Amino acid sequence: MTIPFAILRHAATAWNVEGRLQGLTDTALSADGEKTARAWHLPAPATHWRRLCSPLQRARRTAELLQPGAPAAIDPALQEMSFGAWEGHTIAELRLKLGDVFLAEERKGLDFKPPGGESPREAMHRIGAWAGRVATLGEPVVAVSHKAIMRALLALATGWDMTDRPPHKLDWQALHFFVAERDGRVRIAHLNVPLTDAP
Repeated sequence: MTIPFAILRHAATAWNVEGRLQGLTDTALSADGEKTARAWHLPAPATHWRRLCSPLQRARRTAELLQPGAPAAIDPALQEMSFGAWEGHTIAELRLKLGDVFLAEERKGLDFKPPGGESPREAMHRIGAWAGRVATLGEPVVAVSHKAIMRALLALATGWDMTDRPPHKLDWQALHFFVAERDGRVRIAHLNVPLTDAP
């Protein structure tokens, strides 16, 4: 059985604007993020799909603003990839501070792993297992998640190893449709579907 699902990234936080790695740090939406999320509308066919969200407050709040009065179910599998000791820092700061050590880690692609954190490959296995559960349950869902998780999902769908540019450019203020299979495989249906059209 295959089941469609859609996924979007939470609206902006202050750390997003500053380019800081957030990971499991539970940052809140900024005022601009709240304004953006209030303007978003789910397009068909996702309008009435069940909604799930990461337990982190920036995703929960985005889900609340996306459809007020219709609570989203929290799913820990959708939480952001942990960046461990590097959370709160920008990539530029880490490159300057750690030099070749950080550059070598970046070159590992899917196996990039911050101290005390999670690798994209581990996040990919996590989101694949989640997709398998969605397919098994047989109900389409809309998930509010995070950038690294969506990149891991793209890697799962395309075979991208993250050592070069992604095969598709994801709009972080759009909805992305995939199809899930029970074994955890996913394939792309439609990417970069606008959220700003009138309902």
